[in-house]
Amino acid sequence: MNEAVKTTNAEAGARPILEIENLSISFFTRAGEIPAVMDFSCTVMPGEAMGIVGESGCGKSTVSLGVMRDLSNVGRIVGGRIVFQGRDMGELSDEELRSLRGNKIAMIYQEPMASLNPAMKVGKQLMEVPLLHEKVSKKEAYDRSLEMLSSVRLPDPERMMRSYPHQLSGGQQQRIVIAMALLSNPALLLLDEPTTALDVTVEAGIVELVKGLGERFGTSMIFVSHNLGLILETCDRITVMYSGEAVETGTVKDVFDRMRHPYTQGLFRSIPLPGADKNSRPLVAIPGQLPLPHERPRGCNFGPRCHHFVKGVCDAAEIPMIPVEGHEGHFSRCVRFNEIDWSALPEGAAKATEPVKAGAPVLKVEDLRKYYRVAANEVFGGGEDRVVKANETISFEARESETVAIVGESGCGKSTLAKVLLGLETASAGSVKLANTSIGSTPVEGRDVKTVSSIQMVFQNPFDTLNPSHSVGAQIERTLEKFHVGKNPAERHNRMLELLDLVKLPRAFATRKPRQLSGGQKQRIGVARAFAGNAKVVVADEPVSALDVSVQAAVTELLMDIQRENKTTMLFISHDLSVVRYIADRVVVMYLGYIVEQGTTDQIFAPPYHPYTEALLSAIPIADTSVVKKRIVLEGDIPSAMNPPTGCPFQTRCRYKHLVPGGRCEKEVPPVRDLGDGHKSLCWLSDDVLAAMEPVISFDKKHAAAEGEPADVPPRKERRSAKGDPGFAGPRPKRPRGKVSSAEADEAEAEVEEAEAAARVRSEEHRDDAGGQQAGRRSSRGSAAVPIAQKSVGDGRQAIDPDAPPAFDRRPAPSRRARAAAPTSPAASPVTAKTGSASSSKPASTKPNPSSTADRNRPARMRRPKSPDDLKLISGVGPKIEAVLNDLGIYRFEQVAAWKKAERQWVDSHLKFGGRVERDDWVKQAKALAKGGEAEYIRVFGKKPR
Repeated sequence: MNEAVKTTNAEAGARPILEIENLSISFFTRAGEIPAVMDFSCTVMPGEAMGIVGESGCGKSTVSLGVMRDLSNVGRIVGGRIVFQGRDMGELSDEELRSLRGNKIAMIYQEPMASLNPAMKVGKQLMEVPLLHEKVSKKEAYDRSLEMLSSVRLPDPERMMRSYPHQLSGGQQQRIVIAMALLSNPALLLLDEPTTALDVTVEAGIVELVKGLGERFGTSMIFVSHNLGLILETCDRITVMYSGEAVETGTVKDVFDRMRHPYTQGLFRSIPLPGADKNSRPLVAIPGQLPLPHERPRGCNFGPRCHHFVKGVCDAAEIPMIPVEGHEGHFSRCVRFNEIDWSALPEGAAKATEPVKAGAPVLKVEDLRKYYRVAANEVFGGGEDRVVKANETISFEARESETVAIVGESGCGKSTLAKVLLGLETASAGSVKLANTSIGSTPVEGRDVKTVSSIQMVFQNPFDTLNPSHSVGAQIERTLEKFHVGKNPAERHNRMLELLDLVKLPRAFATRKPRQLSGGQKQRIGVARAFAGNAKVVVADEPVSALDVSVQAAVTELLMDIQRENKTTMLFISHDLSVVRYIADRVVVMYLGYIVEQGTTDQIFAPPYHPYTEALLSAIPIADTSVVKKRIVLEGDIPSAMNPPTGCPFQTRCRYKHLVPGGRCEKEVPPVRDLGDGHKSLCWLSDDVLAAMEPVISFDKKHAAAEGEPADVPPRKERRSAKGDPGFAGPRPKRPRGKVSSAEADEAEAEVEEAEAAARVRSEEHRDDAGGQQAGRRSSRGSAAVPIAQKSVGDGRQAIDPDAPPAFDRRPAPSRRARAAAPTSPAASPVTAKTGSASSSKPASTKPNPSSTADRNRPARMRRPKSPDDLKLISGVGPKIEAVLNDLGIYRFEQVAAWKKAERQWVDSHLKFGGRVERDDWVKQAKALAKGGEAEYIRVFGKKPR
């Protein structure tokens, strides 16, 4: 089992480093409030690493910025609280927050140059940390910086101190930023996608470094990433986010092996884990897209994309985090997780296709060389010419309908090879043949239209290849015109619509501009243009690396479907070997301009390996707890192509070269050896050494056999639903009181719950008045990510629900029949102040208590009418705030329009708005809406209500 799957580092009884309680964050723009994070809770213990994963836009980075209190002037925490080392950060002054940032709490960003000053030497930037935060001497600051550079395993620390950031590689820059963050010995380290832009081998080194430093310095970490494999290797606990909410949280082992939320399952099905096969076990992409903040559905946010969705159950009411019985600290925001057959595939997903048989060679590259001649001082002239050997003796072939993957680190020559194939560069020597046409020495402007259309490219960043001023339909039609497809504009228009069908986009997208499309949709447009001229060869240069995992799966399956249909040859350039293993038929491994190994996918992923291939395979982060990997971390960076090493190109980083006698690795370039069946390697190692190699990736068979079968699930033969369906795990989990609802809930039930909610709100207010600021606060819990009782009110969609006790309230919910049979009079539903359970004490009344300070200025309430006004038309009132107002008995615009100053202040204080009720002038808006609806609102304000 992966070594990262372990128990928490926190000692028993230790106090949490960080407690996030029901955090809600909104951004305020001209268009109104955008709730970005809602009802987010987690706890991080000393020495513990918490991973946060999810698609782009789900709120992962916003949580990190919220912890740093760095939300710019448009972001604001509107609900919940953040407690760091026992101190509520909402109560800290700006000066106190500045003393924490970079000192006790440090952050590492995705792009290292965002944290480095290009005009300052590295040493000076490092020294600033202890000089500013701890006021030490310059000598001590220099010594500590030098020592920290050694700790992050940078070679020649003194030279690094004298260097400027631009003189370092991306991996070295990221290590500098890590050193800078750790210089003040922070208690909490926030890492926001710290390895996304790095090569897989550099990423492996950074991951190993972060894990080691966490153990050495006892630093707690929040690791934000979309890569589930990295989370498995670095974290103890995980929180999965979707559309601003945490939807599942627990230990890494629980969430990976016993997932209990459909979105988590969707993420895992979207990534090519070992065992996935493009023909028999294809990836299953999550349908649809992340909802916009103002279009979030009622109930479960994930409902519209979930194939387990049940109308009247999943959309009946807001869903809290519900504890998974038998799994301590495991929570899920799903009301059906016990009913779901987690092994069942969505309808139509279990498709199997016949393996495509490769045809005759379409592309043949023989002894290709590409050299660049540059002057030592080319900008100002003069100096001795030098040669950059970007490609050296490249030979391979690709056949019809075959996918050939080209892998390697940045700077190995992959993109240069692609440029030569496309005619953007010409070969210095050797030959490139497309079918029977030699194209290696012909630039693109010298190629005929048929040749240009026969070899096309899908780029990594689709937005860079699209004209933002033109509609996507016009851009595809322009491509068709250039390739002489169609005799007239009408035929080209019809072909453009067919291409949109081909890439599974609605035809209505033809009139959209690129800015109106998501990243995955833009990439589909890029694919449509590449196939517009019936290309024989498509060069896909990192086509999915910039996309979310669910979109990656959709685009990957799309490429393969089109390839099967058109019998296209695809060259797939990538550094993600997990995707390569899934999609490729053959693999070409490049290093410093050379092909060091090539063969079928099975040959490359099994011993014997080239030493470089072995290191690449070891660096793959695999999101499977049953996988056991050899740990091989390459030392140093890839050498410069302007000054390559003598002998074998890999000898400066090879851990086997001492096994080759006579130092031949350092003196001579090895010959290409045929290992059988087309498997070739550029290596001096003997047959005995190659035969003794062990697999890099293996499986814990015992663990894999029990994977996904927790102890609380009955044997498979005993699982039956009420209808006899197989795979039934148990009864529906019980939602905390106040969240239970269904389509059959009647008016009496609604009134009973309203009365209970109102009584509970008043009880909270009485308690707060009696107990001061700390009244009602729960003591810290040791278990990470356990939702805490909410006490602050905000206006995010799930910032607060007074009608909902916290997720750890395990009281059994009353039956629907019992609640429906309850008296409809509010006075007939007494509840206690703390638990809301039945009481023999004085019945609660819905009328405000005039003797209470909290209730004295409370607005008058009314019974729920049959057709309440849509309070969301008031700017500043979102779906959640409307629900809170309804719970207070506010249903009509006339009620809001009648509020006096004291009542407005009461509502503003109750919602913790800090003056927003007055600032947004709710009363004036309500008066206009009450007088003449939207027409009057437009007359008064000159715009439509939101």
